[in-house]
Amino acid sequence: MSIKITADAAEHGFDAERLARIDRHFARYVEDGRLPGYLAVVTRHGEVVHLAQGGLRDVEAALPVGADTRWRIYSMTKPVTSVAAMMLFERGEFELTDPISRWLPEFAAARVYAKGSSAAPGTVPATEPIRIWHLLTHTAGLTYGFHHAHAVDGIYRRNGYEWGVPPGVDLAGACEAYASMPLVHQPGAEWNYSVATDVLGRLVEVVSGQTLDAFLAEHVFRPLGMADTGFWTDSDQLAALYSPAPGTGRLLRNDAMGAAFTSRPVCLSGGGGLVSTAYDYHRFTQMLLRRGELDGVRLLSPRAVDLMTRNHLPGDLESFGRPLFAETSYVGVGFGLGFSVTVDPVAAKTLGPAGEYAWGGAASTAFWVDPVNEVTAMFFTQLLPSSTYPLRPQLRTLTYQSLLA
Repeated sequence: MSIKITADAAEHGFDAERLARIDRHFARYVEDGRLPGYLAVVTRHGEVVHLAQGGLRDVEAALPVGADTRWRIYSMTKPVTSVAAMMLFERGEFELTDPISRWLPEFAAARVYAKGSSAAPGTVPATEPIRIWHLLTHTAGLTYGFHHAHAVDGIYRRNGYEWGVPPGVDLAGACEAYASMPLVHQPGAEWNYSVATDVLGRLVEVVSGQTLDAFLAEHVFRPLGMADTGFWTDSDQLAALYSPAPGTGRLLRNDAMGAAFTSRPVCLSGGGGLVSTAYDYHRFTQMLLRRGELDGVRLLSPRAVDLMTRNHLPGDLESFGRPLFAETSYVGVGFGLGFSVTVDPVAAKTLGPAGEYAWGGAASTAFWVDPVNEVTAMFFTQLLPSSTYPLRPQLRTLTYQSLLA
């Protein structure tokens, strides 16, 4: 299904002329060649009050962005997998404090990097086990090979784990590989963005007895009416993936990575594997805004959503996390169970309120949910990496400057 405007912006407290600044702002990104195309969605009180779209989903074929365009949402998969895990938690399948080695025994003897290079690391035993809440909060000590910020990142790359997994490796095999490599830090000691949600996806598989795609389809996508979301698509509406050329920023088609989403993958990545549409992800954000329920279908209790969207760190990401690439500062932003959470809007220098929760994907997609003002927003494009331009904070400013009541 295609997303469409369902209510008048003025009736929901927005100034339509100021909302149009979103269109003009991102149209410039397309006009000067920084973005191939885009789709932005703003809602309030569950109603879509603004759609802004422009440019092309496929530059070479001159195909325009449409309301039903399919997008690789990469790490916007993480909140979906986190919701799936919390559904199992609410069924009494585990406690958030349980060691993951109860279901994934390969993590029972984790080692932690202490010194040395990626070629010859020195390690020490983990002082406590990796627990389920460590996976949900990215405090497990796992990492990503593409960070290029720590010796352990290099170990991931040496083993073929940079932007994905080696050919032929499934999710179980990937988790065995992650368990064989050192942790960046002791579990719970720091925040480090990582493959933790992929491991969480594997946990969902083992606990539920279903593959991750089957579990999400049965318990999340079908109940919410997300018919066009999955780990691959053969739709001709799938947007092409692009990356900026070094030095010039000119858009280069990235079929090497983009083609991975056109057939069922061997490894079902709960951390970054989904393709979706604006309509479908809107359904997901509205379920969150309504604290676990949408159109009579309840996935989570209100208390579970409240727990997920509170800061679980002792400070913000700037003070408790490692410095990583990002197009925005981590000051004033904490992390819950699958989402970033604004804890101090003044420190974060944002017009959004405390309690807003959000995340984005590697191809510059993003969303946020504001339970204070009952506002949600989403942004879709296909430009990798997401740190290329400050699209997310710009959309946030442009949205809130138009909210007058």
